[in-house]
Amino acid sequence: MLTAIFVKFTDPKFIMMVCFAIFAAAAVITVAMPFLETDKLQKRMRSVSVERDAIRQRERERLGKGGGASKASLRHAPKAYMKQIVEQFSLDKWLGTEDARLQLSRAGFRGPQAEIAFLFFRLVMPIIGLVGATFYAFVLGDPAQTLLIKLGICIAGAYAGIKAPEVYIRNAIGKRQASMRLAFPDALDLLLICVESGMSLEHAFRKVAQEVGSQSVALAEEFTLMTAELSYLPDRRQAFENLSNRMGLEVVKSVATALVQAEKYGTPLGHALRVLAQEGRDERMNVAEKKAAALPPKLTVPMILFFLPVLLIVILTPAIVKVYEWN
Repeated sequence: MLTAIFVKFTDPKFIMMVCFAIFAAAAVITVAMPFLETDKLQKRMRSVSVERDAIRQRERERLGKGGGASKASLRHAPKAYMKQIVEQFSLDKWLGTEDARLQLSRAGFRGPQAEIAFLFFRLVMPIIGLVGATFYAFVLGDPAQTLLIKLGICIAGAYAGIKAPEVYIRNAIGKRQASMRLAFPDALDLLLICVESGMSLEHAFRKVAQEVGSQSVALAEEFTLMTAELSYLPDRRQAFENLSNRMGLEVVKSVATALVQAEKYGTPLGHALRVLAQEGRDERMNVAEKKAAALPPKLTVPMILFFLPVLLIVILTPAIVKVYEWN
């Protein structure tokens, strides 16, 4: 029985049939996946953005009616052990900087909980990396390795732990900015339509935040936050500058400058928004063209590793089968 199974699994024809079956199943799944996807994600993103705006509006009204007693309920309290460690070691003085707070804001992490968690992990991750690298080097690693190599592994683990929170925040910022950059020209078009139809700037940004949530929840959050700042900040220019600093995009800085100039000098806002929307659209097209131009070199290695062997198998299999039949 075992001999028959072994002979069957070592038969070249059976192996080729299994490979063809796997390739055919992968091809069918690849072709069918786009047709099986639905639009539920975009509907959910839009509904979440609209609901978030409504919740924030209700919370602001509740704060205005209830006074300062319920103010603390708007923010989640940081975890006790994290807060205790951060305060005990004064990590906000050693590791907390304005640049770190700005990066957290651009990544979408706001409030004391995010800052305390970031400081906590900046302290803990190097220790975890050092302990893990030490355990690997001296327990699981090759005993024949020299002490210098083991110390290098320990130092590399500690360094990786130091850089891990920064890399995580940098990746979160990149994904968030990519989402906002993709949806920002369309948001400017919607803002231009709202402004030219006679809406106030606050109402226009609120309407755009509700509509753009289907494309970018992050952009809808930023617009909603700026609308809230326009309602309570004494200087409206500060709200525009805060939007530019939180998003960190050049096109947003241009829009913030145009909004500040329109607020200060009374310059027409419609023409500036139209020009900026076109520039953002051109920039998005340039990015797409760069990606398309870089595609052929990136496809060279996958084609050599995956496409050419399959093509050779398809071409040579009939000849190999004929040779086996003749023998």
